Amino acid sequence: MKQKTNRSNKRNRGSRENANINMRNVNNNREVSRRSKGKNRYSYEEDRRNSSKYYEEDHYKEDVRKMKKSSGPKRKEEDYGKHKRKRRGRRKNLVSKTIGYLLAIVQFVLSVVLVVNVLFFNMLPMTYVGVAIGILVILLGITLLSQILAKGKGMAGKIFCIIMCIVLAAGSFYLGKVNAAAGKIFGSNKSTSAIVVAVKAEDKAEKIKDAAHYKFGIQYSAYGDQMRTGLSKIENEAGETLDVQEYNNLIDEANALLDGEVQAIIYNSSQTSIIQEQIPEFEKSIKIIYTHNIVVEVQNEVVDSDMTEPFTVYLSGMDTYNEISSADRSDVNIIAVVNPQSHQILLVTTPRDYYVTIPNISGRQRDKLTHAGIYGIDASMATLEQLYDTDIQFFGRVNFTSLINIVDALGGLEVISDEEFDTGWESGAEIHVNEGSNYLDGTSALAFCRERHALADGDNARGRHQQAVITAMIKKMMSPAMLRGATEIIDSVSDGVDTNFSMEQIQSLIKTQLRKNPEWHIYSVAAEGYGDKQTCYSSGNTPLYVTIPNEQSVANIIDLINRVEAGEVLDGSTNTSE
Repeated sequence: MKQKTNRSNKRNRGSRENANINMRNVNNNREVSRRSKGKNRYSYEEDRRNSSKYYEEDHYKEDVRKMKKSSGPKRKEEDYGKHKRKRRGRRKNLVSKTIGYLLAIVQFVLSVVLVVNVLFFNMLPMTYVGVAIGILVILLGITLLSQILAKGKGMAGKIFCIIMCIVLAAGSFYLGKVNAAAGKIFGSNKSTSAIVVAVKAEDKAEKIKDAAHYKFGIQYSAYGDQMRTGLSKIENEAGETLDVQEYNNLIDEANALLDGEVQAIIYNSSQTSIIQEQIPEFEKSIKIIYTHNIVVEVQNEVVDSDMTEPFTVYLSGMDTYNEISSADRSDVNIIAVVNPQSHQILLVTTPRDYYVTIPNISGRQRDKLTHAGIYGIDASMATLEQLYDTDIQFFGRVNFTSLINIVDALGGLEVISDEEFDTGWESGAEIHVNEGSNYLDGTSALAFCRERHALADGDNARGRHQQAVITAMIKKMMSPAMLRGATEIIDSVSDGVDTNFSMEQIQSLIKTQLRKNPEWHIYSVAAEGYGDKQTCYSSGNTPLYVTIPNEQSVANIIDLINRVEAGEVLDGSTNTSE
C-alpha cells in the first residue's frame, strides 16, 4: 500500500510541475507576442486597464439589466399599492360627499318646514316671506357648492350645514310653540267660574257628604240658573235632598253662615270679592268643601276677517292674579274705538265705580261697573254698550301678571304722567313718578296704573294713567320692529291674555301694519262723575262708594265715538310717531 501511495504522490507532483511549466511557457509566449508586436510595458498596462473598464461597463450594463428584470415585480407591487390607496381615497371622498349631500337634503327639508310654519303663522306680508325664502335658498346653495367643489372631505361645508340645520330646527320648533300659544290667546269665547259650598273654618266637615244633613243658605238674585244647576249637582254628590234656606242677597247669606243661622252656604266663587268688601274677615273665617266648575260661552258678533271696517274693543284689567278666563271684578274698563281707514283710535276710560245698570242682571237696580265683571266679560261689555249707545265686538282681558309680562316683553315703556307722586305698597310697588316722561318696567307700570290714593283726582286720575300706559303700549306695538317680534311677545304673554279676536283677524292687522306702516292717531277721554254712597245690586242693602255718572260727559263720549266711526281724525290726538 505504501508503494502505491508513493507512486501516486510522485505522479501528482509531476503533473503539478508540468502544469506550472506549461503556464510559464504560455506567459512567456504572450510576453514574446506583445514584444513582437512592439508593445512595451506601458502599453500592456493600458490594455489591461481598457479590458478592465470594458469588463466593468459590461458588468454594469448586465447588472442594470438584471436589476430591471429583478425590480419588475417590486414596481408592480408599488404601483398596485399606490393604485389601491388611490381607490381607497376615492371611496372615502365618495362617502364624504354622500354624507354632505344627505346633510344638504336635511337642510332643504328643514327649510321647507320653516317656510310652512311661517306661512301657517301668517303674520308677515308676502314680501317678507319672499325675502326669507330667498335667503334660505342662498344658504342651501352655499352648502351644496361647498360639497361639490370640495377637493377633500369638505368639513367646513358640513359644519356650516349642521349649524344651519340646528338653527332651522330651532326656528320651526319656536314657531310651532308660538302657534300653540296664539291658539290659547286668540279666539276665546269662554268665561269660567265655580259654584262652591263653604262652611266655617272650624267645621269638621271636609267633603259634601259630611255636610249632607246641614242647613244650606242660597240666593238666586245673581246667577239664578247657575245656582239651580249647582244645587242639583251638590244634591247628587251628597246623595240626598238638601235643606235649603233662600236669602235676598249675597251679603245676608254670608252673614247667616257667620252668625250660625245656616251651617253651609252655596254661592259663585267670583262673588267672593264682593263679600270681602263688606266682610273683610270672610275668607279667613270659611273653608271650601265642594267646587263645581262652570264654563259659559261668550256670545260674539261676527266681524269681517280683513279688519278694514271700524270696530270697538273692550279692554278689561282684572284686579287679580287668578286664571285669566275667570269671571271677576274688572278694575280697568277701557273701550278702544278703532278706524283702520282713518287710522284713528279713541280710548274711553270709565271709572270702576261708575253707577250703572247691568243688562239682564240687575234690572232697574244700579251697581258698580266693576261688579259687572263677576257675571262674566259679556255682562261688562253689555253694560258699556248700553252706557255709550254703541256696539262692542271684541274684548281683551289682562290681569296683574299679564300686564307685567306684556310691558317687559315690549322692553319697558316711556309713559307720560300729568303729575308727580309716589305710589304706595298697596299698588304693588313703591316707586317715584315724575311729571312728564318716565321709563317704566312691568312692575312699575302696574303700580302706576293701580295707584289712586296718592292722586288729588283719585280714581279719575288713575283712569288717565291707565290710558297713558295703553297709549305707550300702542305706540311701541305699532313699530315694524316690534311687530316683526310679535312671536316673542305672544309666547311671553300667552298665559295672561285672553281675547275673542280670531287668529285670522290679528294676522290681517299685523300684515297691514307691516305692509303700509301708517301713522296712527290716539285720542283719550275719560267719563266723569261725582262720588256718593248708594246701595248696589250685588252687595245687598249696605251703601257703597260709587261714582254718579255725569250725563254731559257721557253724551260727549257718544259724540266722539260716532265721529271716529264716521272716519274723522280728532284734533288733539297723539301720533304714534311722536
